[in-house]
Amino acid sequence: MSAKLRGASSVIDDLYQSGCSRVLFPRGGPALHGVLINTSGGVTGGDKIVVSAKVGEGSALTLTSQAAERAYRAQPNETGSIATDIMVAQNAVLHWLPQELILFDGSRLERTLDIQLAPTAKALLVEPVVFGRTAMGETLSDIHFSDRISITRGGLPVYLDGVTFMGDVSAQMAQAATGNTASAMASVIFVAPDAALHIAAIRTLLPLTGGATLLADDLLVVRLVAQDSFVLRQSLFPILERLSGGSLPATWRL
Repeated sequence: MSAKLRGASSVIDDLYQSGCSRVLFPRGGPALHGVLINTSGGVTGGDKIVVSAKVGEGSALTLTSQAAERAYRAQPNETGSIATDIMVAQNAVLHWLPQELILFDGSRLERTLDIQLAPTAKALLVEPVVFGRTAMGETLSDIHFSDRISITRGGLPVYLDGVTFMGDVSAQMAQAATGNTASAMASVIFVAPDAALHIAAIRTLLPLTGGATLLADDLLVVRLVAQDSFVLRQSLFPILERLSGGSLPATWRL
């Protein structure tokens, strides 16, 4: 899909969807809001979900999800994948704000997020991950999860990050040097000329299990871990509210 500027509003320029992937577009506001829906209800071994988008010059696009994505049990030799590739043109703004990814025991998933920014583009990204539902007493004794984030500006890398979890993740996250019993985590990346102006305020919003740093004057990164998805969302909401300028999607407010 792609967005373009028409007058003072951002509108759909092009849209193609197939299989289990759908996008809904709630009305209202100068930015174009897209809600991603996986009609299959989750991802398992062999599934492939691809999201490709372009934010045209001067336009603004917010992409979120209808609900938490789920990675279900898969055969040991079958791995699901979610690949997202977004180009953001000059003076355009991208807000990539999906809700949580919940990993179930036995899941096999590889996920990539590739963002190509023009020199004057801006972006706010979040990737929350939940290692089983603590309220249901779920633990993850055997999973494979690979997560990669790549951001370039003008073709040059500005942010590269990757994590891989394998095996008994609940035991790994229980260790003091990793999660200290946390079962949820999130990364927030904010790329904008005024990123440095937000760092002090963001640090006041952080729990004891979070941290924020400026990797460059225009690149702010936040990392959080939490006991469960509810606590994680409580911490994320005020941070995303500030960095998005109070324009969080309705799905985050439900």
